[in-house]
Amino acid sequence: MSEGTPAAGRRQLVPFAALSASYFAHIGFFNPYLPLWLKDLGFSILAISLLTSVQAATRLFAPYGWGALSDHTGERVKLLRYGATVALISSLGLWLDFGSGYGIWWLAAVLVVMFSHTSPMMPVSEAAMAHLISQGGAFDARRYGRVRLWGSLGFLVTVFAAGSWFEFFGMSHFPAWTFLSLLALTISVWLLPDVKEAAGAHALKLPVLPVLFQRAVLWFFASAFFHVLAHIGVYVFFSLYLDAMGYSKTMIGVLWAFSVIVEIGWFYTQGRWLPRLSLTAWLMVCSAAMVLRMGITATAPGVLLLMLFAQALHALTFATHHTVCTALLSHHFPGRLRGRGQALYVVVAYGMPGVLGGLAGGLLSSAFGLVSVYWACTLASVVATACAFVAWRVQRGLDAAAH
Repeated sequence: MSEGTPAAGRRQLVPFAALSASYFAHIGFFNPYLPLWLKDLGFSILAISLLTSVQAATRLFAPYGWGALSDHTGERVKLLRYGATVALISSLGLWLDFGSGYGIWWLAAVLVVMFSHTSPMMPVSEAAMAHLISQGGAFDARRYGRVRLWGSLGFLVTVFAAGSWFEFFGMSHFPAWTFLSLLALTISVWLLPDVKEAAGAHALKLPVLPVLFQRAVLWFFASAFFHVLAHIGVYVFFSLYLDAMGYSKTMIGVLWAFSVIVEIGWFYTQGRWLPRLSLTAWLMVCSAAMVLRMGITATAPGVLLLMLFAQALHALTFATHHTVCTALLSHHFPGRLRGRGQALYVVVAYGMPGVLGGLAGGLLSSAFGLVSVYWACTLASVVATACAFVAWRVQRGLDAAAH
């Protein structure tokens, strides 16, 4: 299918919905509860921040390598099958006893192998899906949202179910949850149709750096970097923060689940709202909402109603932001640049801020307590908003010049 052909029918997108559901079902329990499992194993806050940063560290190299290979070969589905299978096998290493002094190094090695094969899966699958849902070369946000909401549903189910399970049975079953969720992911990937985009040796010769260094693209990436840096307070430290505030694991799951419920609502209806503003204007709205969300989390963690409101802002700070970034990537990196564009986004907007945020957050929380992480995230959100404003100004100038 070329860029100018009609968008895919529902039957072609159902397997991608299943993949999204199973992938985010795995993420839905793994990311929120990995820090609590590590705490249960006896690791310090600093060690936990280092181990949880492994995922972000793998995003510095794995996604771009996979993206470049998928652009070159067109074999996105085969790469997804390989990645899911290796991740499933490597997860067996989590069953070992980490009581010895070498336990942290073995655990880090297992996480490196596992994350190196799961972290590139979403950019590769979204590049494949964007190829199907692009219509006349334009990104179809409505179709994308209807597929992506299944990922949110998968996340919702496991974050709530796992919270209740761990509350009643303890954290010792975390490795079993990991294996079973990765098994579901592996099955869904092997059920994908073996679709291959037209491959060619010229694909890697298409230059990506000239696109990356365009002013509009640079400011977009800068905004994404600081926005996700602020989100690290949620991804890495939120469960630990709530646990320290006295919330039960069930209530921790409820707060995570509530954010995903509003996320699902956005994905389902985003085709109605997105056209009301330009994509770069939405970037500003999302980052401004992030300032409010992190500010509330820092100042009122014990007020449940305010925490629920802060979690409701996830519809803007994650769901809207994710769709807008995916659409902008499709615009800036079309065709055979798509895989590398998605991969660059994961490296710059998730890998780098993930490593920096995880390590800095661990040091901050060890020295000044977990609340200091959220004040730092509030500051990062302000910088993200400023970068989004410049991106909006640059893009507006380009649009005016084009007309």
